[in-house]
Amino acid sequence: MKAPRKIIHIDMDAFYPSIEILDNPELKGKPVIVGGNPKSRGVVASATYEARKFGVRSAMACALAYKLCPQAIFIPTRMSRYAEVSQQIHAIFQQYTDLIEPISLDEAWLDVTENFYKIPSATWLAQQIKQQIREEVHLTCSAGVSFNKFLAKIASEEQKPDGLFVIPPEKAHDFLQRMEVRKIPGVGKVTQGKLKSLGIEYGFQLSQQSETFLIRHFGKMGTYLYHIIRGDDPRPVIAHREMKSLSVENTFATDLVYGPELLEELHQLVYDLGKRMQRKSPVSGKTLTLKVKFHDFQQITRSVTQTHFYQTLDEIFTCASEKLRLVCEQEFPAKPIRLLGVGISHFSPESGEEEKNIQLDFFDLFEQM
Repeated sequence: MKAPRKIIHIDMDAFYPSIEILDNPELKGKPVIVGGNPKSRGVVASATYEARKFGVRSAMACALAYKLCPQAIFIPTRMSRYAEVSQQIHAIFQQYTDLIEPISLDEAWLDVTENFYKIPSATWLAQQIKQQIREEVHLTCSAGVSFNKFLAKIASEEQKPDGLFVIPPEKAHDFLQRMEVRKIPGVGKVTQGKLKSLGIEYGFQLSQQSETFLIRHFGKMGTYLYHIIRGDDPRPVIAHREMKSLSVENTFATDLVYGPELLEELHQLVYDLGKRMQRKSPVSGKTLTLKVKFHDFQQITRSVTQTHFYQTLDEIFTCASEKLRLVCEQEFPAKPIRLLGVGISHFSPESGEEEKNIQLDFFDLFEQM
């Protein structure tokens, strides 16, 4: 029988505000919220634990966060600074293993089954990583240790902040039986509410249900729930993920209807997308996707796939603007728009003459927009 894998999940504690405090120690101990202006439509990117005590959470509207915690200090995001610190943290990870799967700037899985220190204890390695991050980066993180990705991620949430929690194979069943199902990744408010209506709030209640029952009520999600509550997660830690899409979006300060101002916003989004595409290899793609969120929060996406790769930003804008026109004039006439986004996918191959031509044609016109 194959020995269990040894997986560590590292999750930085209040990463963005912690960096702001690191750069400005006068903020220590205060409720700090990183995100948009409380008088805007911005959302909370992250908040210190002092702010979270008042109910402030990530992705919450900053206006609501201000109502909950009017004494909070609001700070705009500095993504370049956070990325810089993230690189420092990942450099520490790379001292232990090559099998590192980033989830975000502040979160990653590490497979330490085989590690550079040849240490059999994943718990000891997690302790060393935590200590090294504290000493070299001057930040704290929480670590979860287990035999698969799901359990390691769940474990990292158990003793936040600055925690370390281990779920060995022999204790996984009991842990999952008493766990609240709302903690399962992918179980949002809607799924949680539906589970509760079926009398399912804890793991032992979920594990009593058959796969057929769960599929009937939750579709494909039912299969996931059936296996995950049994600790069944065979996913490997993937060191290099293939990039599948690039996108940009913007939430407007005031709702916009179809017209010159909205098209100007789309023009800027296409330009920003082009800059991202230039930084990523550069690349081009065959599929363009338009994302629209209306004033009532209804959200739609519309995609178009060509037989050839997009050659210029002008071509992307022409296609995106036509899609936007159809949405605004035919599908949802005069309906105010809150957010607009544009993305590209179905990328060109990593090598070959076709890609070289695309890069040249595409980026010769890049600065003309």
